[in-house]
Amino acid sequence: MGTVSEQVDSIDWYHTLELRPGVVTPGWLDHRAIVDKVPLPASLEGMRCLDVGTFNGFWAFEMERRGAADVVAVDVLDPRKWDWPVRSEPAAVEAIGRRLAGGRGFEIAREALGSRVNRIDSTVYELDGRELGHFDLAYVGSLLVHLRDPVLALERIRRISSTLVLVDGVDLPQTLRHPLLPVARLDGQGRPWWWYPNLAGLARLVEASGFVVARRPRLLFVPSGPGRSTPRVDALALRSREGRAELLAGRLGDPHGMLLAHREK
Repeated sequence: MGTVSEQVDSIDWYHTLELRPGVVTPGWLDHRAIVDKVPLPASLEGMRCLDVGTFNGFWAFEMERRGAADVVAVDVLDPRKWDWPVRSEPAAVEAIGRRLAGGRGFEIAREALGSRVNRIDSTVYELDGRELGHFDLAYVGSLLVHLRDPVLALERIRRISSTLVLVDGVDLPQTLRHPLLPVARLDGQGRPWWWYPNLAGLARLVEASGFVVARRPRLLFVPSGPGRSTPRVDALALRSREGRAELLAGRLGDPHGMLLAHREK
């Protein structure tokens, strides 16, 4: 098995987690700086919580730290079962799936932290209250952009959860151009990146699923982690939308929208 440090070095990481004093995973993103900005209750004492799309488990472990009585983390461990567009290349499936590493990062972190979070291998579309029971709160982070049908996914979550905390990717230019009109940019080319709504569009997706938005969505920039290199500013990068987005993310962070919603009683 090796030491915790050796296990950390054996895989790529999406989340930046401090597992031991001086042992920090080199994540692609670093949520530690924005953890108190997200509309997650400071105390979750006695609550059952669900983390959908947990990846390395940052938010599942955070909810446990805040006193949740029970935390269930959900992820799809086989990347071939993700929402891939037609004609996606096998090499792309392998490359993107390599970061998930079959879920090993979550297991390394759970053991190092002494966590009791229970992870299940399931798509969001298959969530079933008869098997999982009811949750007081569901956290969904950076997941909807990877789904072909985000409204159906939110409907499945609404069936088993009273409260939704959502932090997901948004299209910043469309948010600035259309602050009130719900719009979204469609990707769907060779990788599991699908819909990028503006802030108004993110709220509309949640409302369309049957949740009631309790708080106006706000913009949040998620900082890059130590595992993500900062791109150089050059004319070539500035010519393309993806290049400009990567430069923005490297300096300000990835643009996300965050909101709090409740299921109608």
